[in-house]
Amino acid sequence: MKILVCITHVPDTTSKIAFTDNNTQFDKTGVQYIIGPYDDYALARAVELKEQSSGTITVINVGEAETEPTLRKALAIGADDAIRVNAAPKDSFFVANQIAAIAKEGNYDLIMMGRESIDFNSGVVHGMVAELLGIPCLSPVMTLDIDGTTAKMTREIEGGKESLEAELPLVLGCQEPIAEWKIPNMRGIMTARSKPLHVVEPSDDSARTKLNNYELPAAKGAVKMIDANKVSELVDLLKNEAKVI
Repeated sequence: MKILVCITHVPDTTSKIAFTDNNTQFDKTGVQYIIGPYDDYALARAVELKEQSSGTITVINVGEAETEPTLRKALAIGADDAIRVNAAPKDSFFVANQIAAIAKEGNYDLIMMGRESIDFNSGVVHGMVAELLGIPCLSPVMTLDIDGTTAKMTREIEGGKESLEAELPLVLGCQEPIAEWKIPNMRGIMTARSKPLHVVEPSDDSARTKLNNYELPAAKGAVKMIDANKVSELVDLLKNEAKVI
């Protein structure tokens, strides 16, 4: 089984976010980057499936040279080779188009990624990739088992879960608890240095949107402490000041 895992190169969740050039550019100064947490779940399950079926895993990222350490980490975790599409990820459609172009060439059985990235949180790339390839897409997938050419899954829906089966090839958007994150060991880190990392040019310039500017969330207001015994005062403030009841 050939698996393609799409990973994002995103700021660590503890990073302090700031913008420059009149809020038109993200300030990367001092920011640590990681594999997108939801993509980490997808990669971890892909490694488990590879161990069960003797398959192969290719990881792909649409990004410039700065993303290569993130790809190397994915190789250390268990991927066999990596592909970097040499372009800034301009928008969701552009990224999906690049992934789909690679997927068509590679004839993959399973394309996995996180249900969304944690920077822009659009949650649409998996659906776009599937549409471009003309194959089914399911998200958010919480469990995944492969029986021959059949994928057996559980996914989250409003108010519960549903169990599904579908034939490969598939595109999946993954989330916890599909697998436990894997930490690369020393052997994995050493072997990752010699695993192939291919750099390819983008297939086209298919971006459909343009970023105008960024805006930080509004600062939180001051907190008022109300004595636990003064329920009427709390109700009055919620009704007449906060206007939430």
